[in-house]
Amino acid sequence: MTAGTRTGERARTGGAGAGFALLLVITGAAGLLASWVITLDKFKLLEDPDFTPGCSLNPVVSCGSVMKSDQASAFGFPNPMLGLVAYAVVICVGVSLLAGAVFPGWYWVAFDAGCLFGVGFVTWLQFQSLYRINALCLWCCLAWVATILLFWYVTSYALRRQFLPAPGWLREFLDEFTWVLPLLHIGVVGMLVLTRWWDFWTS
Repeated sequence: MTAGTRTGERARTGGAGAGFALLLVITGAAGLLASWVITLDKFKLLEDPDFTPGCSLNPVVSCGSVMKSDQASAFGFPNPMLGLVAYAVVICVGVSLLAGAVFPGWYWVAFDAGCLFGVGFVTWLQFQSLYRINALCLWCCLAWVATILLFWYVTSYALRRQFLPAPGWLREFLDEFTWVLPLLHIGVVGMLVLTRWWDFWTS
C-alpha cells in the first residue's frame, strides 16, 4: 500500500482520542440518566394522576407540569423513551472509540445528523417549556446540556476531520476553541431561562 493510499484511507475514516470518547460516554450517560428518571416518573404519573415527581420544587421548576403536557409525547409516546435509545447509542460509540474503534466518514456524518436532530428537538422543547408550558424540568435541563455539548463536539470533530466541508480557518478555530460554541449556546439558554422568570428568581 502506497503512502497516498494510506493517507486517503485516513481521510475517509476516523477514530478519536480518549478525551472526545470520554465526552461521548459522559454526555450519553447524563442524557440516559435523565431519560430513565423521567420515564420512571412518567409511569408513576400514569398509575397515579396525583403523583408529584421529586423534582417538582415550585411553580416554575415543576417536572409534573412538563410531563403532563402534550409536548411531552411529541411522537405519540413519551419523549424520554426516545432518549433511552439515542443516548445509549452515544455511549456505545464512546466506549467503542475508547476500545480503539475506527469508523468510516459516512458513519460520522450520519452520527452528526442524529446529533443535529437531537439539538433541534431539544431547542423546540426549550421553546415549549419556556413559552407554552411555562415550567421547567430539572432532568430535562440535564438532557438539554448533554445534547448541546454532544452536538457541538461531534460537529466540530466531523468538520476538523473533513468528513463535512468547511473552510480552513474554521477548522483551525475548532482545533483550539470548540468549547466556545457549546458555552455560548448554553449561556443563551441560561439567559432565556433567567429572563423568562426574572420576577420569580428575584422575588
